[in-house]
Amino acid sequence: MRAVVTRVLSASVTIDGKTVSSIDKGFLVLLGVHNDDKEEQAIKIADKICGLRVFEDENGKMNINPKDAGAKLLIVSQFTLYADCSSRRPGFTDAARPEISEPLYELVVSECRKRGFEVGTGQFGADMKVESVNDGPVTILLDTKDFMR
Repeated sequence: MRAVVTRVLSASVTIDGKTVSSIDKGFLVLLGVHNDDKEEQAIKIADKICGLRVFEDENGKMNINPKDAGAKLLIVSQFTLYADCSSRRPGFTDAARPEISEPLYELVVSECRKRGFEVGTGQFGADMKVESVNDGPVTILLDTKDFMR
C-alpha cells in the first residue's frame, strides 16, 4: 500500500460541483492499494499515518503527532499511485482491482476512525476534484514495502 500524506491547512473533495468532504488542519492522504495488499498492510499504514510526528512543537520542530495537534484526515483513493511509467503511457496492472482495493481503503478509513480521528473521504471510483492548501509544505511518501519486512 502507498500513501502520499500531505500536511494541510485545509483540503476538500468535490464531485459534480458539490463538496462532499472537507477538513481544516490535518492530513490529505492519497491512498493506493497494490494487487498483493491484505488487511495487514491496511492496518499498518493506518497506524503509520496516525502516528506521523510532523506537526511543529513549541520550538518549531516537527515532533507532534496528528492526534495531539488536533488534526483531521481526508483520505482519497488513488489507484494511479501504482502507475508503471516505464513507457510514456502509464500502466496500472499493479493497482488492485476495485473488489480488492475498496474494502482495504475502507479498512484504512475505519482504522483511522478507531484511533479517534475525524476522517473525511472522497467517493471510491468517482471523478473527484481535490483541493488543498499545503502547510510547510510537508509531504511524506509511505509504502508498506518499506516498513513491513
